[in-house]
Amino acid sequence: METAQDLKMNVYKFGNKTADGNSKLRNLLGGKGANLAEMSWLGIPVPAGFTITTEVCTKYNEYGEEETIAMIKPEVEEAIKNIEEIMGSTFGDKENPLLISVRSGARVSMPGMMDTVLNLGLNDEVVLGLAAKTNNERFAWDSYRRFIQMYGGVVLGMKPESKDDIDPFEEIMEHLKEKRHIELDTEFTVQDLQDLVYDFKDAVKKRTGHDFPTDPWDQLWGAVIAVFNSWNGDRAVYYRKMHNYPADWGTAVNVQAMVYGNMGENSGTGVCFTRDAGTGENVFNGEYLIDAQGEDVVAGVRTPLQITKLGSERWAELAKVDEEERIASYPSLEEKMPEIFKELDAYQDKLEKHYRDMQDMEFTIQEGKLWILQTRNGKRTGAAMVKIAIDLLKSKMIDEKEALLLLEPNKLDELLHPVFDPKALKRAHVIAQGLPASPGAATGQLVFFADEAGKYKNSILCRIETSPEDLEGMNIAKGILTARGGMTSHAAVVARGMGKCCVSGAGALKINYKGRSLRVGDKVYHEGDWISLNGSTGNIIEGKVATVEPELSGEFAEIMDLTNKYSKLKVRTNADTPKDAIVAKNFGAQGIGLTRTEHMFFEVDRIRAMREMILAETVKGRKHALEELLPMQRKDFEGIFEAMEGLPVTIRLLDPPLHEFVPHQLATQKELAEDMHISLQAVKNKVADLSEFNPMLGHRGCRLGNTYPEITEMQTRAIIEAALNLKEKGIEAKPEIMIPLVGTYAEFLEQERIIRGTAQQVFDERNDSIEFMVGTMMEIPRATLIADKIAERADFFSFGTNDLTQMTYGYSRDDAGKFLPIYLDKGILTSDPFEILDQEGVGQLVEIGTERGRKTKPNLKVGICGEHGGEPNSVEFCYNTDLDYVSCSPFRVPIARLSAAQAQIKAS
Repeated sequence: METAQDLKMNVYKFGNKTADGNSKLRNLLGGKGANLAEMSWLGIPVPAGFTITTEVCTKYNEYGEEETIAMIKPEVEEAIKNIEEIMGSTFGDKENPLLISVRSGARVSMPGMMDTVLNLGLNDEVVLGLAAKTNNERFAWDSYRRFIQMYGGVVLGMKPESKDDIDPFEEIMEHLKEKRHIELDTEFTVQDLQDLVYDFKDAVKKRTGHDFPTDPWDQLWGAVIAVFNSWNGDRAVYYRKMHNYPADWGTAVNVQAMVYGNMGENSGTGVCFTRDAGTGENVFNGEYLIDAQGEDVVAGVRTPLQITKLGSERWAELAKVDEEERIASYPSLEEKMPEIFKELDAYQDKLEKHYRDMQDMEFTIQEGKLWILQTRNGKRTGAAMVKIAIDLLKSKMIDEKEALLLLEPNKLDELLHPVFDPKALKRAHVIAQGLPASPGAATGQLVFFADEAGKYKNSILCRIETSPEDLEGMNIAKGILTARGGMTSHAAVVARGMGKCCVSGAGALKINYKGRSLRVGDKVYHEGDWISLNGSTGNIIEGKVATVEPELSGEFAEIMDLTNKYSKLKVRTNADTPKDAIVAKNFGAQGIGLTRTEHMFFEVDRIRAMREMILAETVKGRKHALEELLPMQRKDFEGIFEAMEGLPVTIRLLDPPLHEFVPHQLATQKELAEDMHISLQAVKNKVADLSEFNPMLGHRGCRLGNTYPEITEMQTRAIIEAALNLKEKGIEAKPEIMIPLVGTYAEFLEQERIIRGTAQQVFDERNDSIEFMVGTMMEIPRATLIADKIAERADFFSFGTNDLTQMTYGYSRDDAGKFLPIYLDKGILTSDPFEILDQEGVGQLVEIGTERGRKTKPNLKVGICGEHGGEPNSVEFCYNTDLDYVSCSPFRVPIARLSAAQAQIKAS
C-alpha cells in the first residue's frame, strides 16, 4: 500500500479521526502538523484541516510565489473540499460559510516567532451569512474585524511605521473606545464593530493603495505565502540563531477549520500544561477566557482565569482576592464548566501518556463543545526539565535512557549560576543587548579599570575588551561587560571558567575611559552607577535587580548519577586555581584537562618577578627571577593536585607571548623602572622589542620554552616538586605536562628533553619519584598531519580547538566579530566555528590526528580542551571520534557529562 510519503505529497490532510501523517513526520509536517495528525488518529476532537509541508517552504524560498502556488494548488483545493465535507460547510459560501485559520509550524517549537491568521474567508457578504447561520450578529462582526486586523498586519504589512507608533488598527480601536467611553473590546456594540470594519478597510486602502482582498482564495494564498515569509522574518531568524537551528529547515503551514471561542458565555479559549513549566510540579494548570479567541489569552488585554480550582485558589492567594470574590468574579474552568473540564483533563492525561512528556495544549470551547487545537512538548525551565525527567522515570512512563534524552544539556546552565528574581525582572528596564557570554545574574556599580574593581563592594567591570592583565579585576567584579569580543573572547572564556556572569560584544555601548562613562544612545552612565547584567540572555539592565542563589535539587544529582552509567567519554575541567578545581570536582569532573599556568603570573605579588625575568638581559638574570617565582608556582600546583586528590591534572606550560606580561601604560612602566633600578627608557625599549605584528603566530608556546629553556625548567621543577610534596603527605598527584603549540617533531623532542631531564634531576635530589606524562596540545594543523611521528614520544594529545580553529580557518578569534555575524546572516557559515566545532574541517584534523597518533601508539590518551569541550554537538563528535575525554570550564561540566551520556545512547 502506498503511503503519502511514497507519493511525495505536498499537502497532508487530517480530521475526523484519520490523517495522512503522524507524529513521526515532524521534520516534514512540522511539530504542529505532525501532532494534529497524531491527535486525529487518537480520536481527540481536532478541527479538520491540512498541512503544507516544510519542503514546500524550501521550494518557495528557491522558486518564488507563482511557481510554488501552481505546484500545490490542486492538492490544496482537494484538501479544502475534505474540510468542507467533514465540517459540513463551504469555503466562500455566503449562507453556510467555512472559515479557516492559517498557522505556521516548524519542526521545533518557536512560540510567537512566526505568523498566524484567523477567521480567513470573511468578506462583506460572508459576514452576513455567518451572522444568520449562528444567529449571533455581534460574533460575526467581531470575527470580521479580527480577521482584517490580523490579515492586515501579517499579510499586508500594516505594522507601526516607527518604534514610537502603535499598531494602526489598535490606534483606530483606541479612538473609538475614547469616543464611546469604554475600556474593553467586549464592550463594543454590533454597530461599533461594523464601524471598525469600515475604518480598518479604509486604513488598508490609504496605507497600501489597494482594497482589502475579498476573494477567500486570494486571502488564503496571501496568508500561506505570508507564513512562508515569516520563516525568514527578524524574529524567527534571531530565534534560530539563539538555538542554532538551520535556516534550511523551513516551516510548514497548517490550515484548519475555524472553531470559535467568542460565541458567547458558553464559549471560550485557553492554554494548558500537563505539568508546571516553571517548577516541574506534576499539576495540571493553565488559563482560559470566556467569549474570546486564542490571541486574547496571550495578548494580555483581558485577565485570564485559571483552569483548575487549585490553580485559581493559588492565584487568589497571590492576588489577595478572598474566596467569595474569587468564586464570583474569577471562577476556574473546573468550577464554571465542570463537564468541559473533565473532558479536557482526560485529554491532557491521555496526551502526556502518549507522548511521554509534558504537553503544552491549546483549546477552544464552541457553544459547549471542546476542540483541541494544538499539543506540543512544552517549553520549560532548567529546573522543571530536570524534575519532569526524574518524575516521569520514577512513574515508569520512561526508562533511564529516555530520561537522559529528554533533557536539553545547555538548560542545565540555569541551575548552576545566580539568577535574577523573576518578579524583579518584570519591572526591569533593558538598556542594551549583548552576547550571553557567561550565564548568571550580576548587579553592581560601574568601574572601567580592572585595578579599581575593588572600589565598590559589588562592581561591574566595563571594558571595551579585556586582556589577561585584567584577570584580578575580573575575579573581584561581580560581572563583566565588554563592548567588543564574542562568545570565546578572553572575557567570555575567563568568565565561564570563573562561573562569572559576562555579557560581551555589546556594540551599542560607547565607552569613554577618560570620562569614566558609558553611553547608550542618549543616556550616559558614570562610574559608580548601578547596572545589572543577565548573562543568560545578554540583557544589560539599568539599576539594581534582585538576584537569588540557585538551589541544586536532589533530582539534579540523580540525573548526574545516571550520566555516569551511560557514558564512557570522561569529562574533565579547565581550571587554574584550587577553587575552580573544587567547584568542577563537585560537579563531577574526572580530572583537569587544562591548567593555564600564565594566569598564575598576573597576581600582584608575582607580576613584578615575571617582569623582572622578562627584562633580564642574561640567562643568569632570568634564572634569578624565576627562582623567586618557583615557590609560588609550586604552591599553586600543590593546591590544584590536593584539590583533585589523585585525578589526572594536565598542566600547560607557559603559552602567551611575553609582551602580554609587560606594562603598556606609562605610569606602570615608571613604577617598574623604579622597582628594578633601571631607566624608564630601558623598560620602553624592552616593551617595544617584545611587540609583534601577529602575536598569535609569534614568539609563544613551545617557542618560548625552546628559546628560554630556563622557563620550562622552572615550571617542570615546580610541578614535580609539588607532586612529591603531596606524596609525602599521602596524597597521590597525577601530573600530565603539556607542551603548547608544537608544529614540528623536533620542537616536541627539545621540550621533552628539558622536561624529563629536569624531572630526573628533582628525583635524584629528593631520592624519590612519581609517575608523570608528557604530551602536547594539538593546535597547529601541521601537528595533526605528523601526529604519527609526534606519538612516538608523546604520552597524550589534547586538541586545543580554539587555536586549531583559528589556524584552520585563518580567522583571528578576537577580530572575527567584524565579519562573522554577516557570514552567518548570509549563510556563508551555518554556525560560529568558535562556539560549535567545525566537524567538516577542524573536526577532520582532530580525526586525522587521533587516527595517526593511535596508529603509532594504540593506547595514546586523546582529549579536547578548547571551549568546544562543553558544547553538546562538539561533545557528541568527540564521542564518535573515540576521544578519551573532553575538558571544559567548571560550570559546563554537568552539561558536558549529560552530552557525553546522550552521545553514547544515540550511538547505541
